[in-house]
Amino acid sequence: MNLDYLVLGAGAHNFNGGDVIATLVIFIVLMALLKKFAWGPLMGIMQQREELVASEIDAAENARKESAKLLEEQRSLLKEARTEAQTIIESAKKQGEVQRDEIITAARAEANRLKESAVREIETEKEKAIAAVREEVVSLSVLAASKVLGKEISEEDNSALIKETIAKAGEAK
Repeated sequence: MNLDYLVLGAGAHNFNGGDVIATLVIFIVLMALLKKFAWGPLMGIMQQREELVASEIDAAENARKESAKLLEEQRSLLKEARTEAQTIIESAKKQGEVQRDEIITAARAEANRLKESAVREIETEKEKAIAAVREEVVSLSVLAASKVLGKEISEEDNSALIKETIAKAGEAK
């Protein structure tokens, strides 16, 4: 065995106050140096990082609020547009119904007017036909009377006879 190892190992159990104090002083100096050169800048960087994260969180929250506000505005506009479209559709339906009713009324009025016109025309033609038949009857009557009488009737007598016959035919009707 190596005696040097044992001797050194045995001497290591003795308390050495100078080494402890030197170690303690070096530790305190090292802590002061670390505080000044490492912890200070490191804490400054950490503080900046904390502020950056906080500002990003605030910005994200503001963006979320703005997004929610815009979404609500879009929903409101969409609802308005749907309401307006429904109103336009209802108005168009009502206007279509009114126009349909107007067209039907106009068509019925035109049909009635055409019917009345046709009835008047038929009545006029009927009267013309009756007048023509009367004239023919009168002419035939005058011709028959003149043959029966065997003589010609004068123009004045013919006219008087026609008027009298027409008057009688009108009464008989």
